[in-house]
Amino acid sequence: MSYGGYLRLDRLLDAQEPRSRGPDGAPLHDELLFIVQHQVSELWMKLAIHEIRAAILRVRADRLSECFKILARVKLVQRQLFEQWAVLETLTPSEYAAIRPALGTSSGFQSHQYRALEFLLGNKQAEMLDVFRHDPPAHDELEALLRAPSLYDEFLRHLARRGLPVPPDRVERDWSQPYQRHPGLVPVFRAIYADPRHWWDAYDMCEKLVDIEESFQLWRFRHLKTVERIIGHKPGTGGSSGVAFLRRALDIAFFPELIDVRGEIGT
Repeated sequence: MSYGGYLRLDRLLDAQEPRSRGPDGAPLHDELLFIVQHQVSELWMKLAIHEIRAAILRVRADRLSECFKILARVKLVQRQLFEQWAVLETLTPSEYAAIRPALGTSSGFQSHQYRALEFLLGNKQAEMLDVFRHDPPAHDELEALLRAPSLYDEFLRHLARRGLPVPPDRVERDWSQPYQRHPGLVPVFRAIYADPRHWWDAYDMCEKLVDIEESFQLWRFRHLKTVERIIGHKPGTGGSSGVAFLRRALDIAFFPELIDVRGEIGT
């Protein structure tokens, strides 16, 4: 087994197929950057999905401490996703304008792995499945995730099994519906933060989830600023509203009560 054979580099390095053409008929120089940037993002997202699925299984089995290394790895994957926007920011508006026609109607909005990450972390939006009807395997995977408990849902169920007063409608509900913050969870988390020695693993899990949420929000913000820098406030490809769509996403919270409880601690 060779290095290239193990990594399937023949397939990986042959997967970049620029579609733009200059006056001489050759691909435009900057399209390779655009393709590699997004392919690498998809690889990192594949790893994040793999890890979050593993974390969900461990929470479901009440093996909370085994999640900590997993979620620490997810946080570092998120850091890679954040930092690589700096590479794309070397693409100037005029360079992007030259290759944009080659993108057609394709858009990051159509990434099924990004949508899988959102669903795994609890941002369930059933209408988003329509985007993937042309791809039955992706559609089926997302539909299964839509109807399954998220990482946060499983954590709340775990806390209920340990005797904490988690509201019943947070333990059993229609998992396909968007998560709604519940004031009844704030006392649950306040109890954990008030006695971290007793609830150490749950306490650590809370902080790991806050790490994941913060990293996701930073990634969203960096995405917004990169798009704004390159295309300003023009509509994005694939029919999205571009910067306006990305700005709205900044208001989406995965684990709202873990932020709400911070206003209660020490009062």
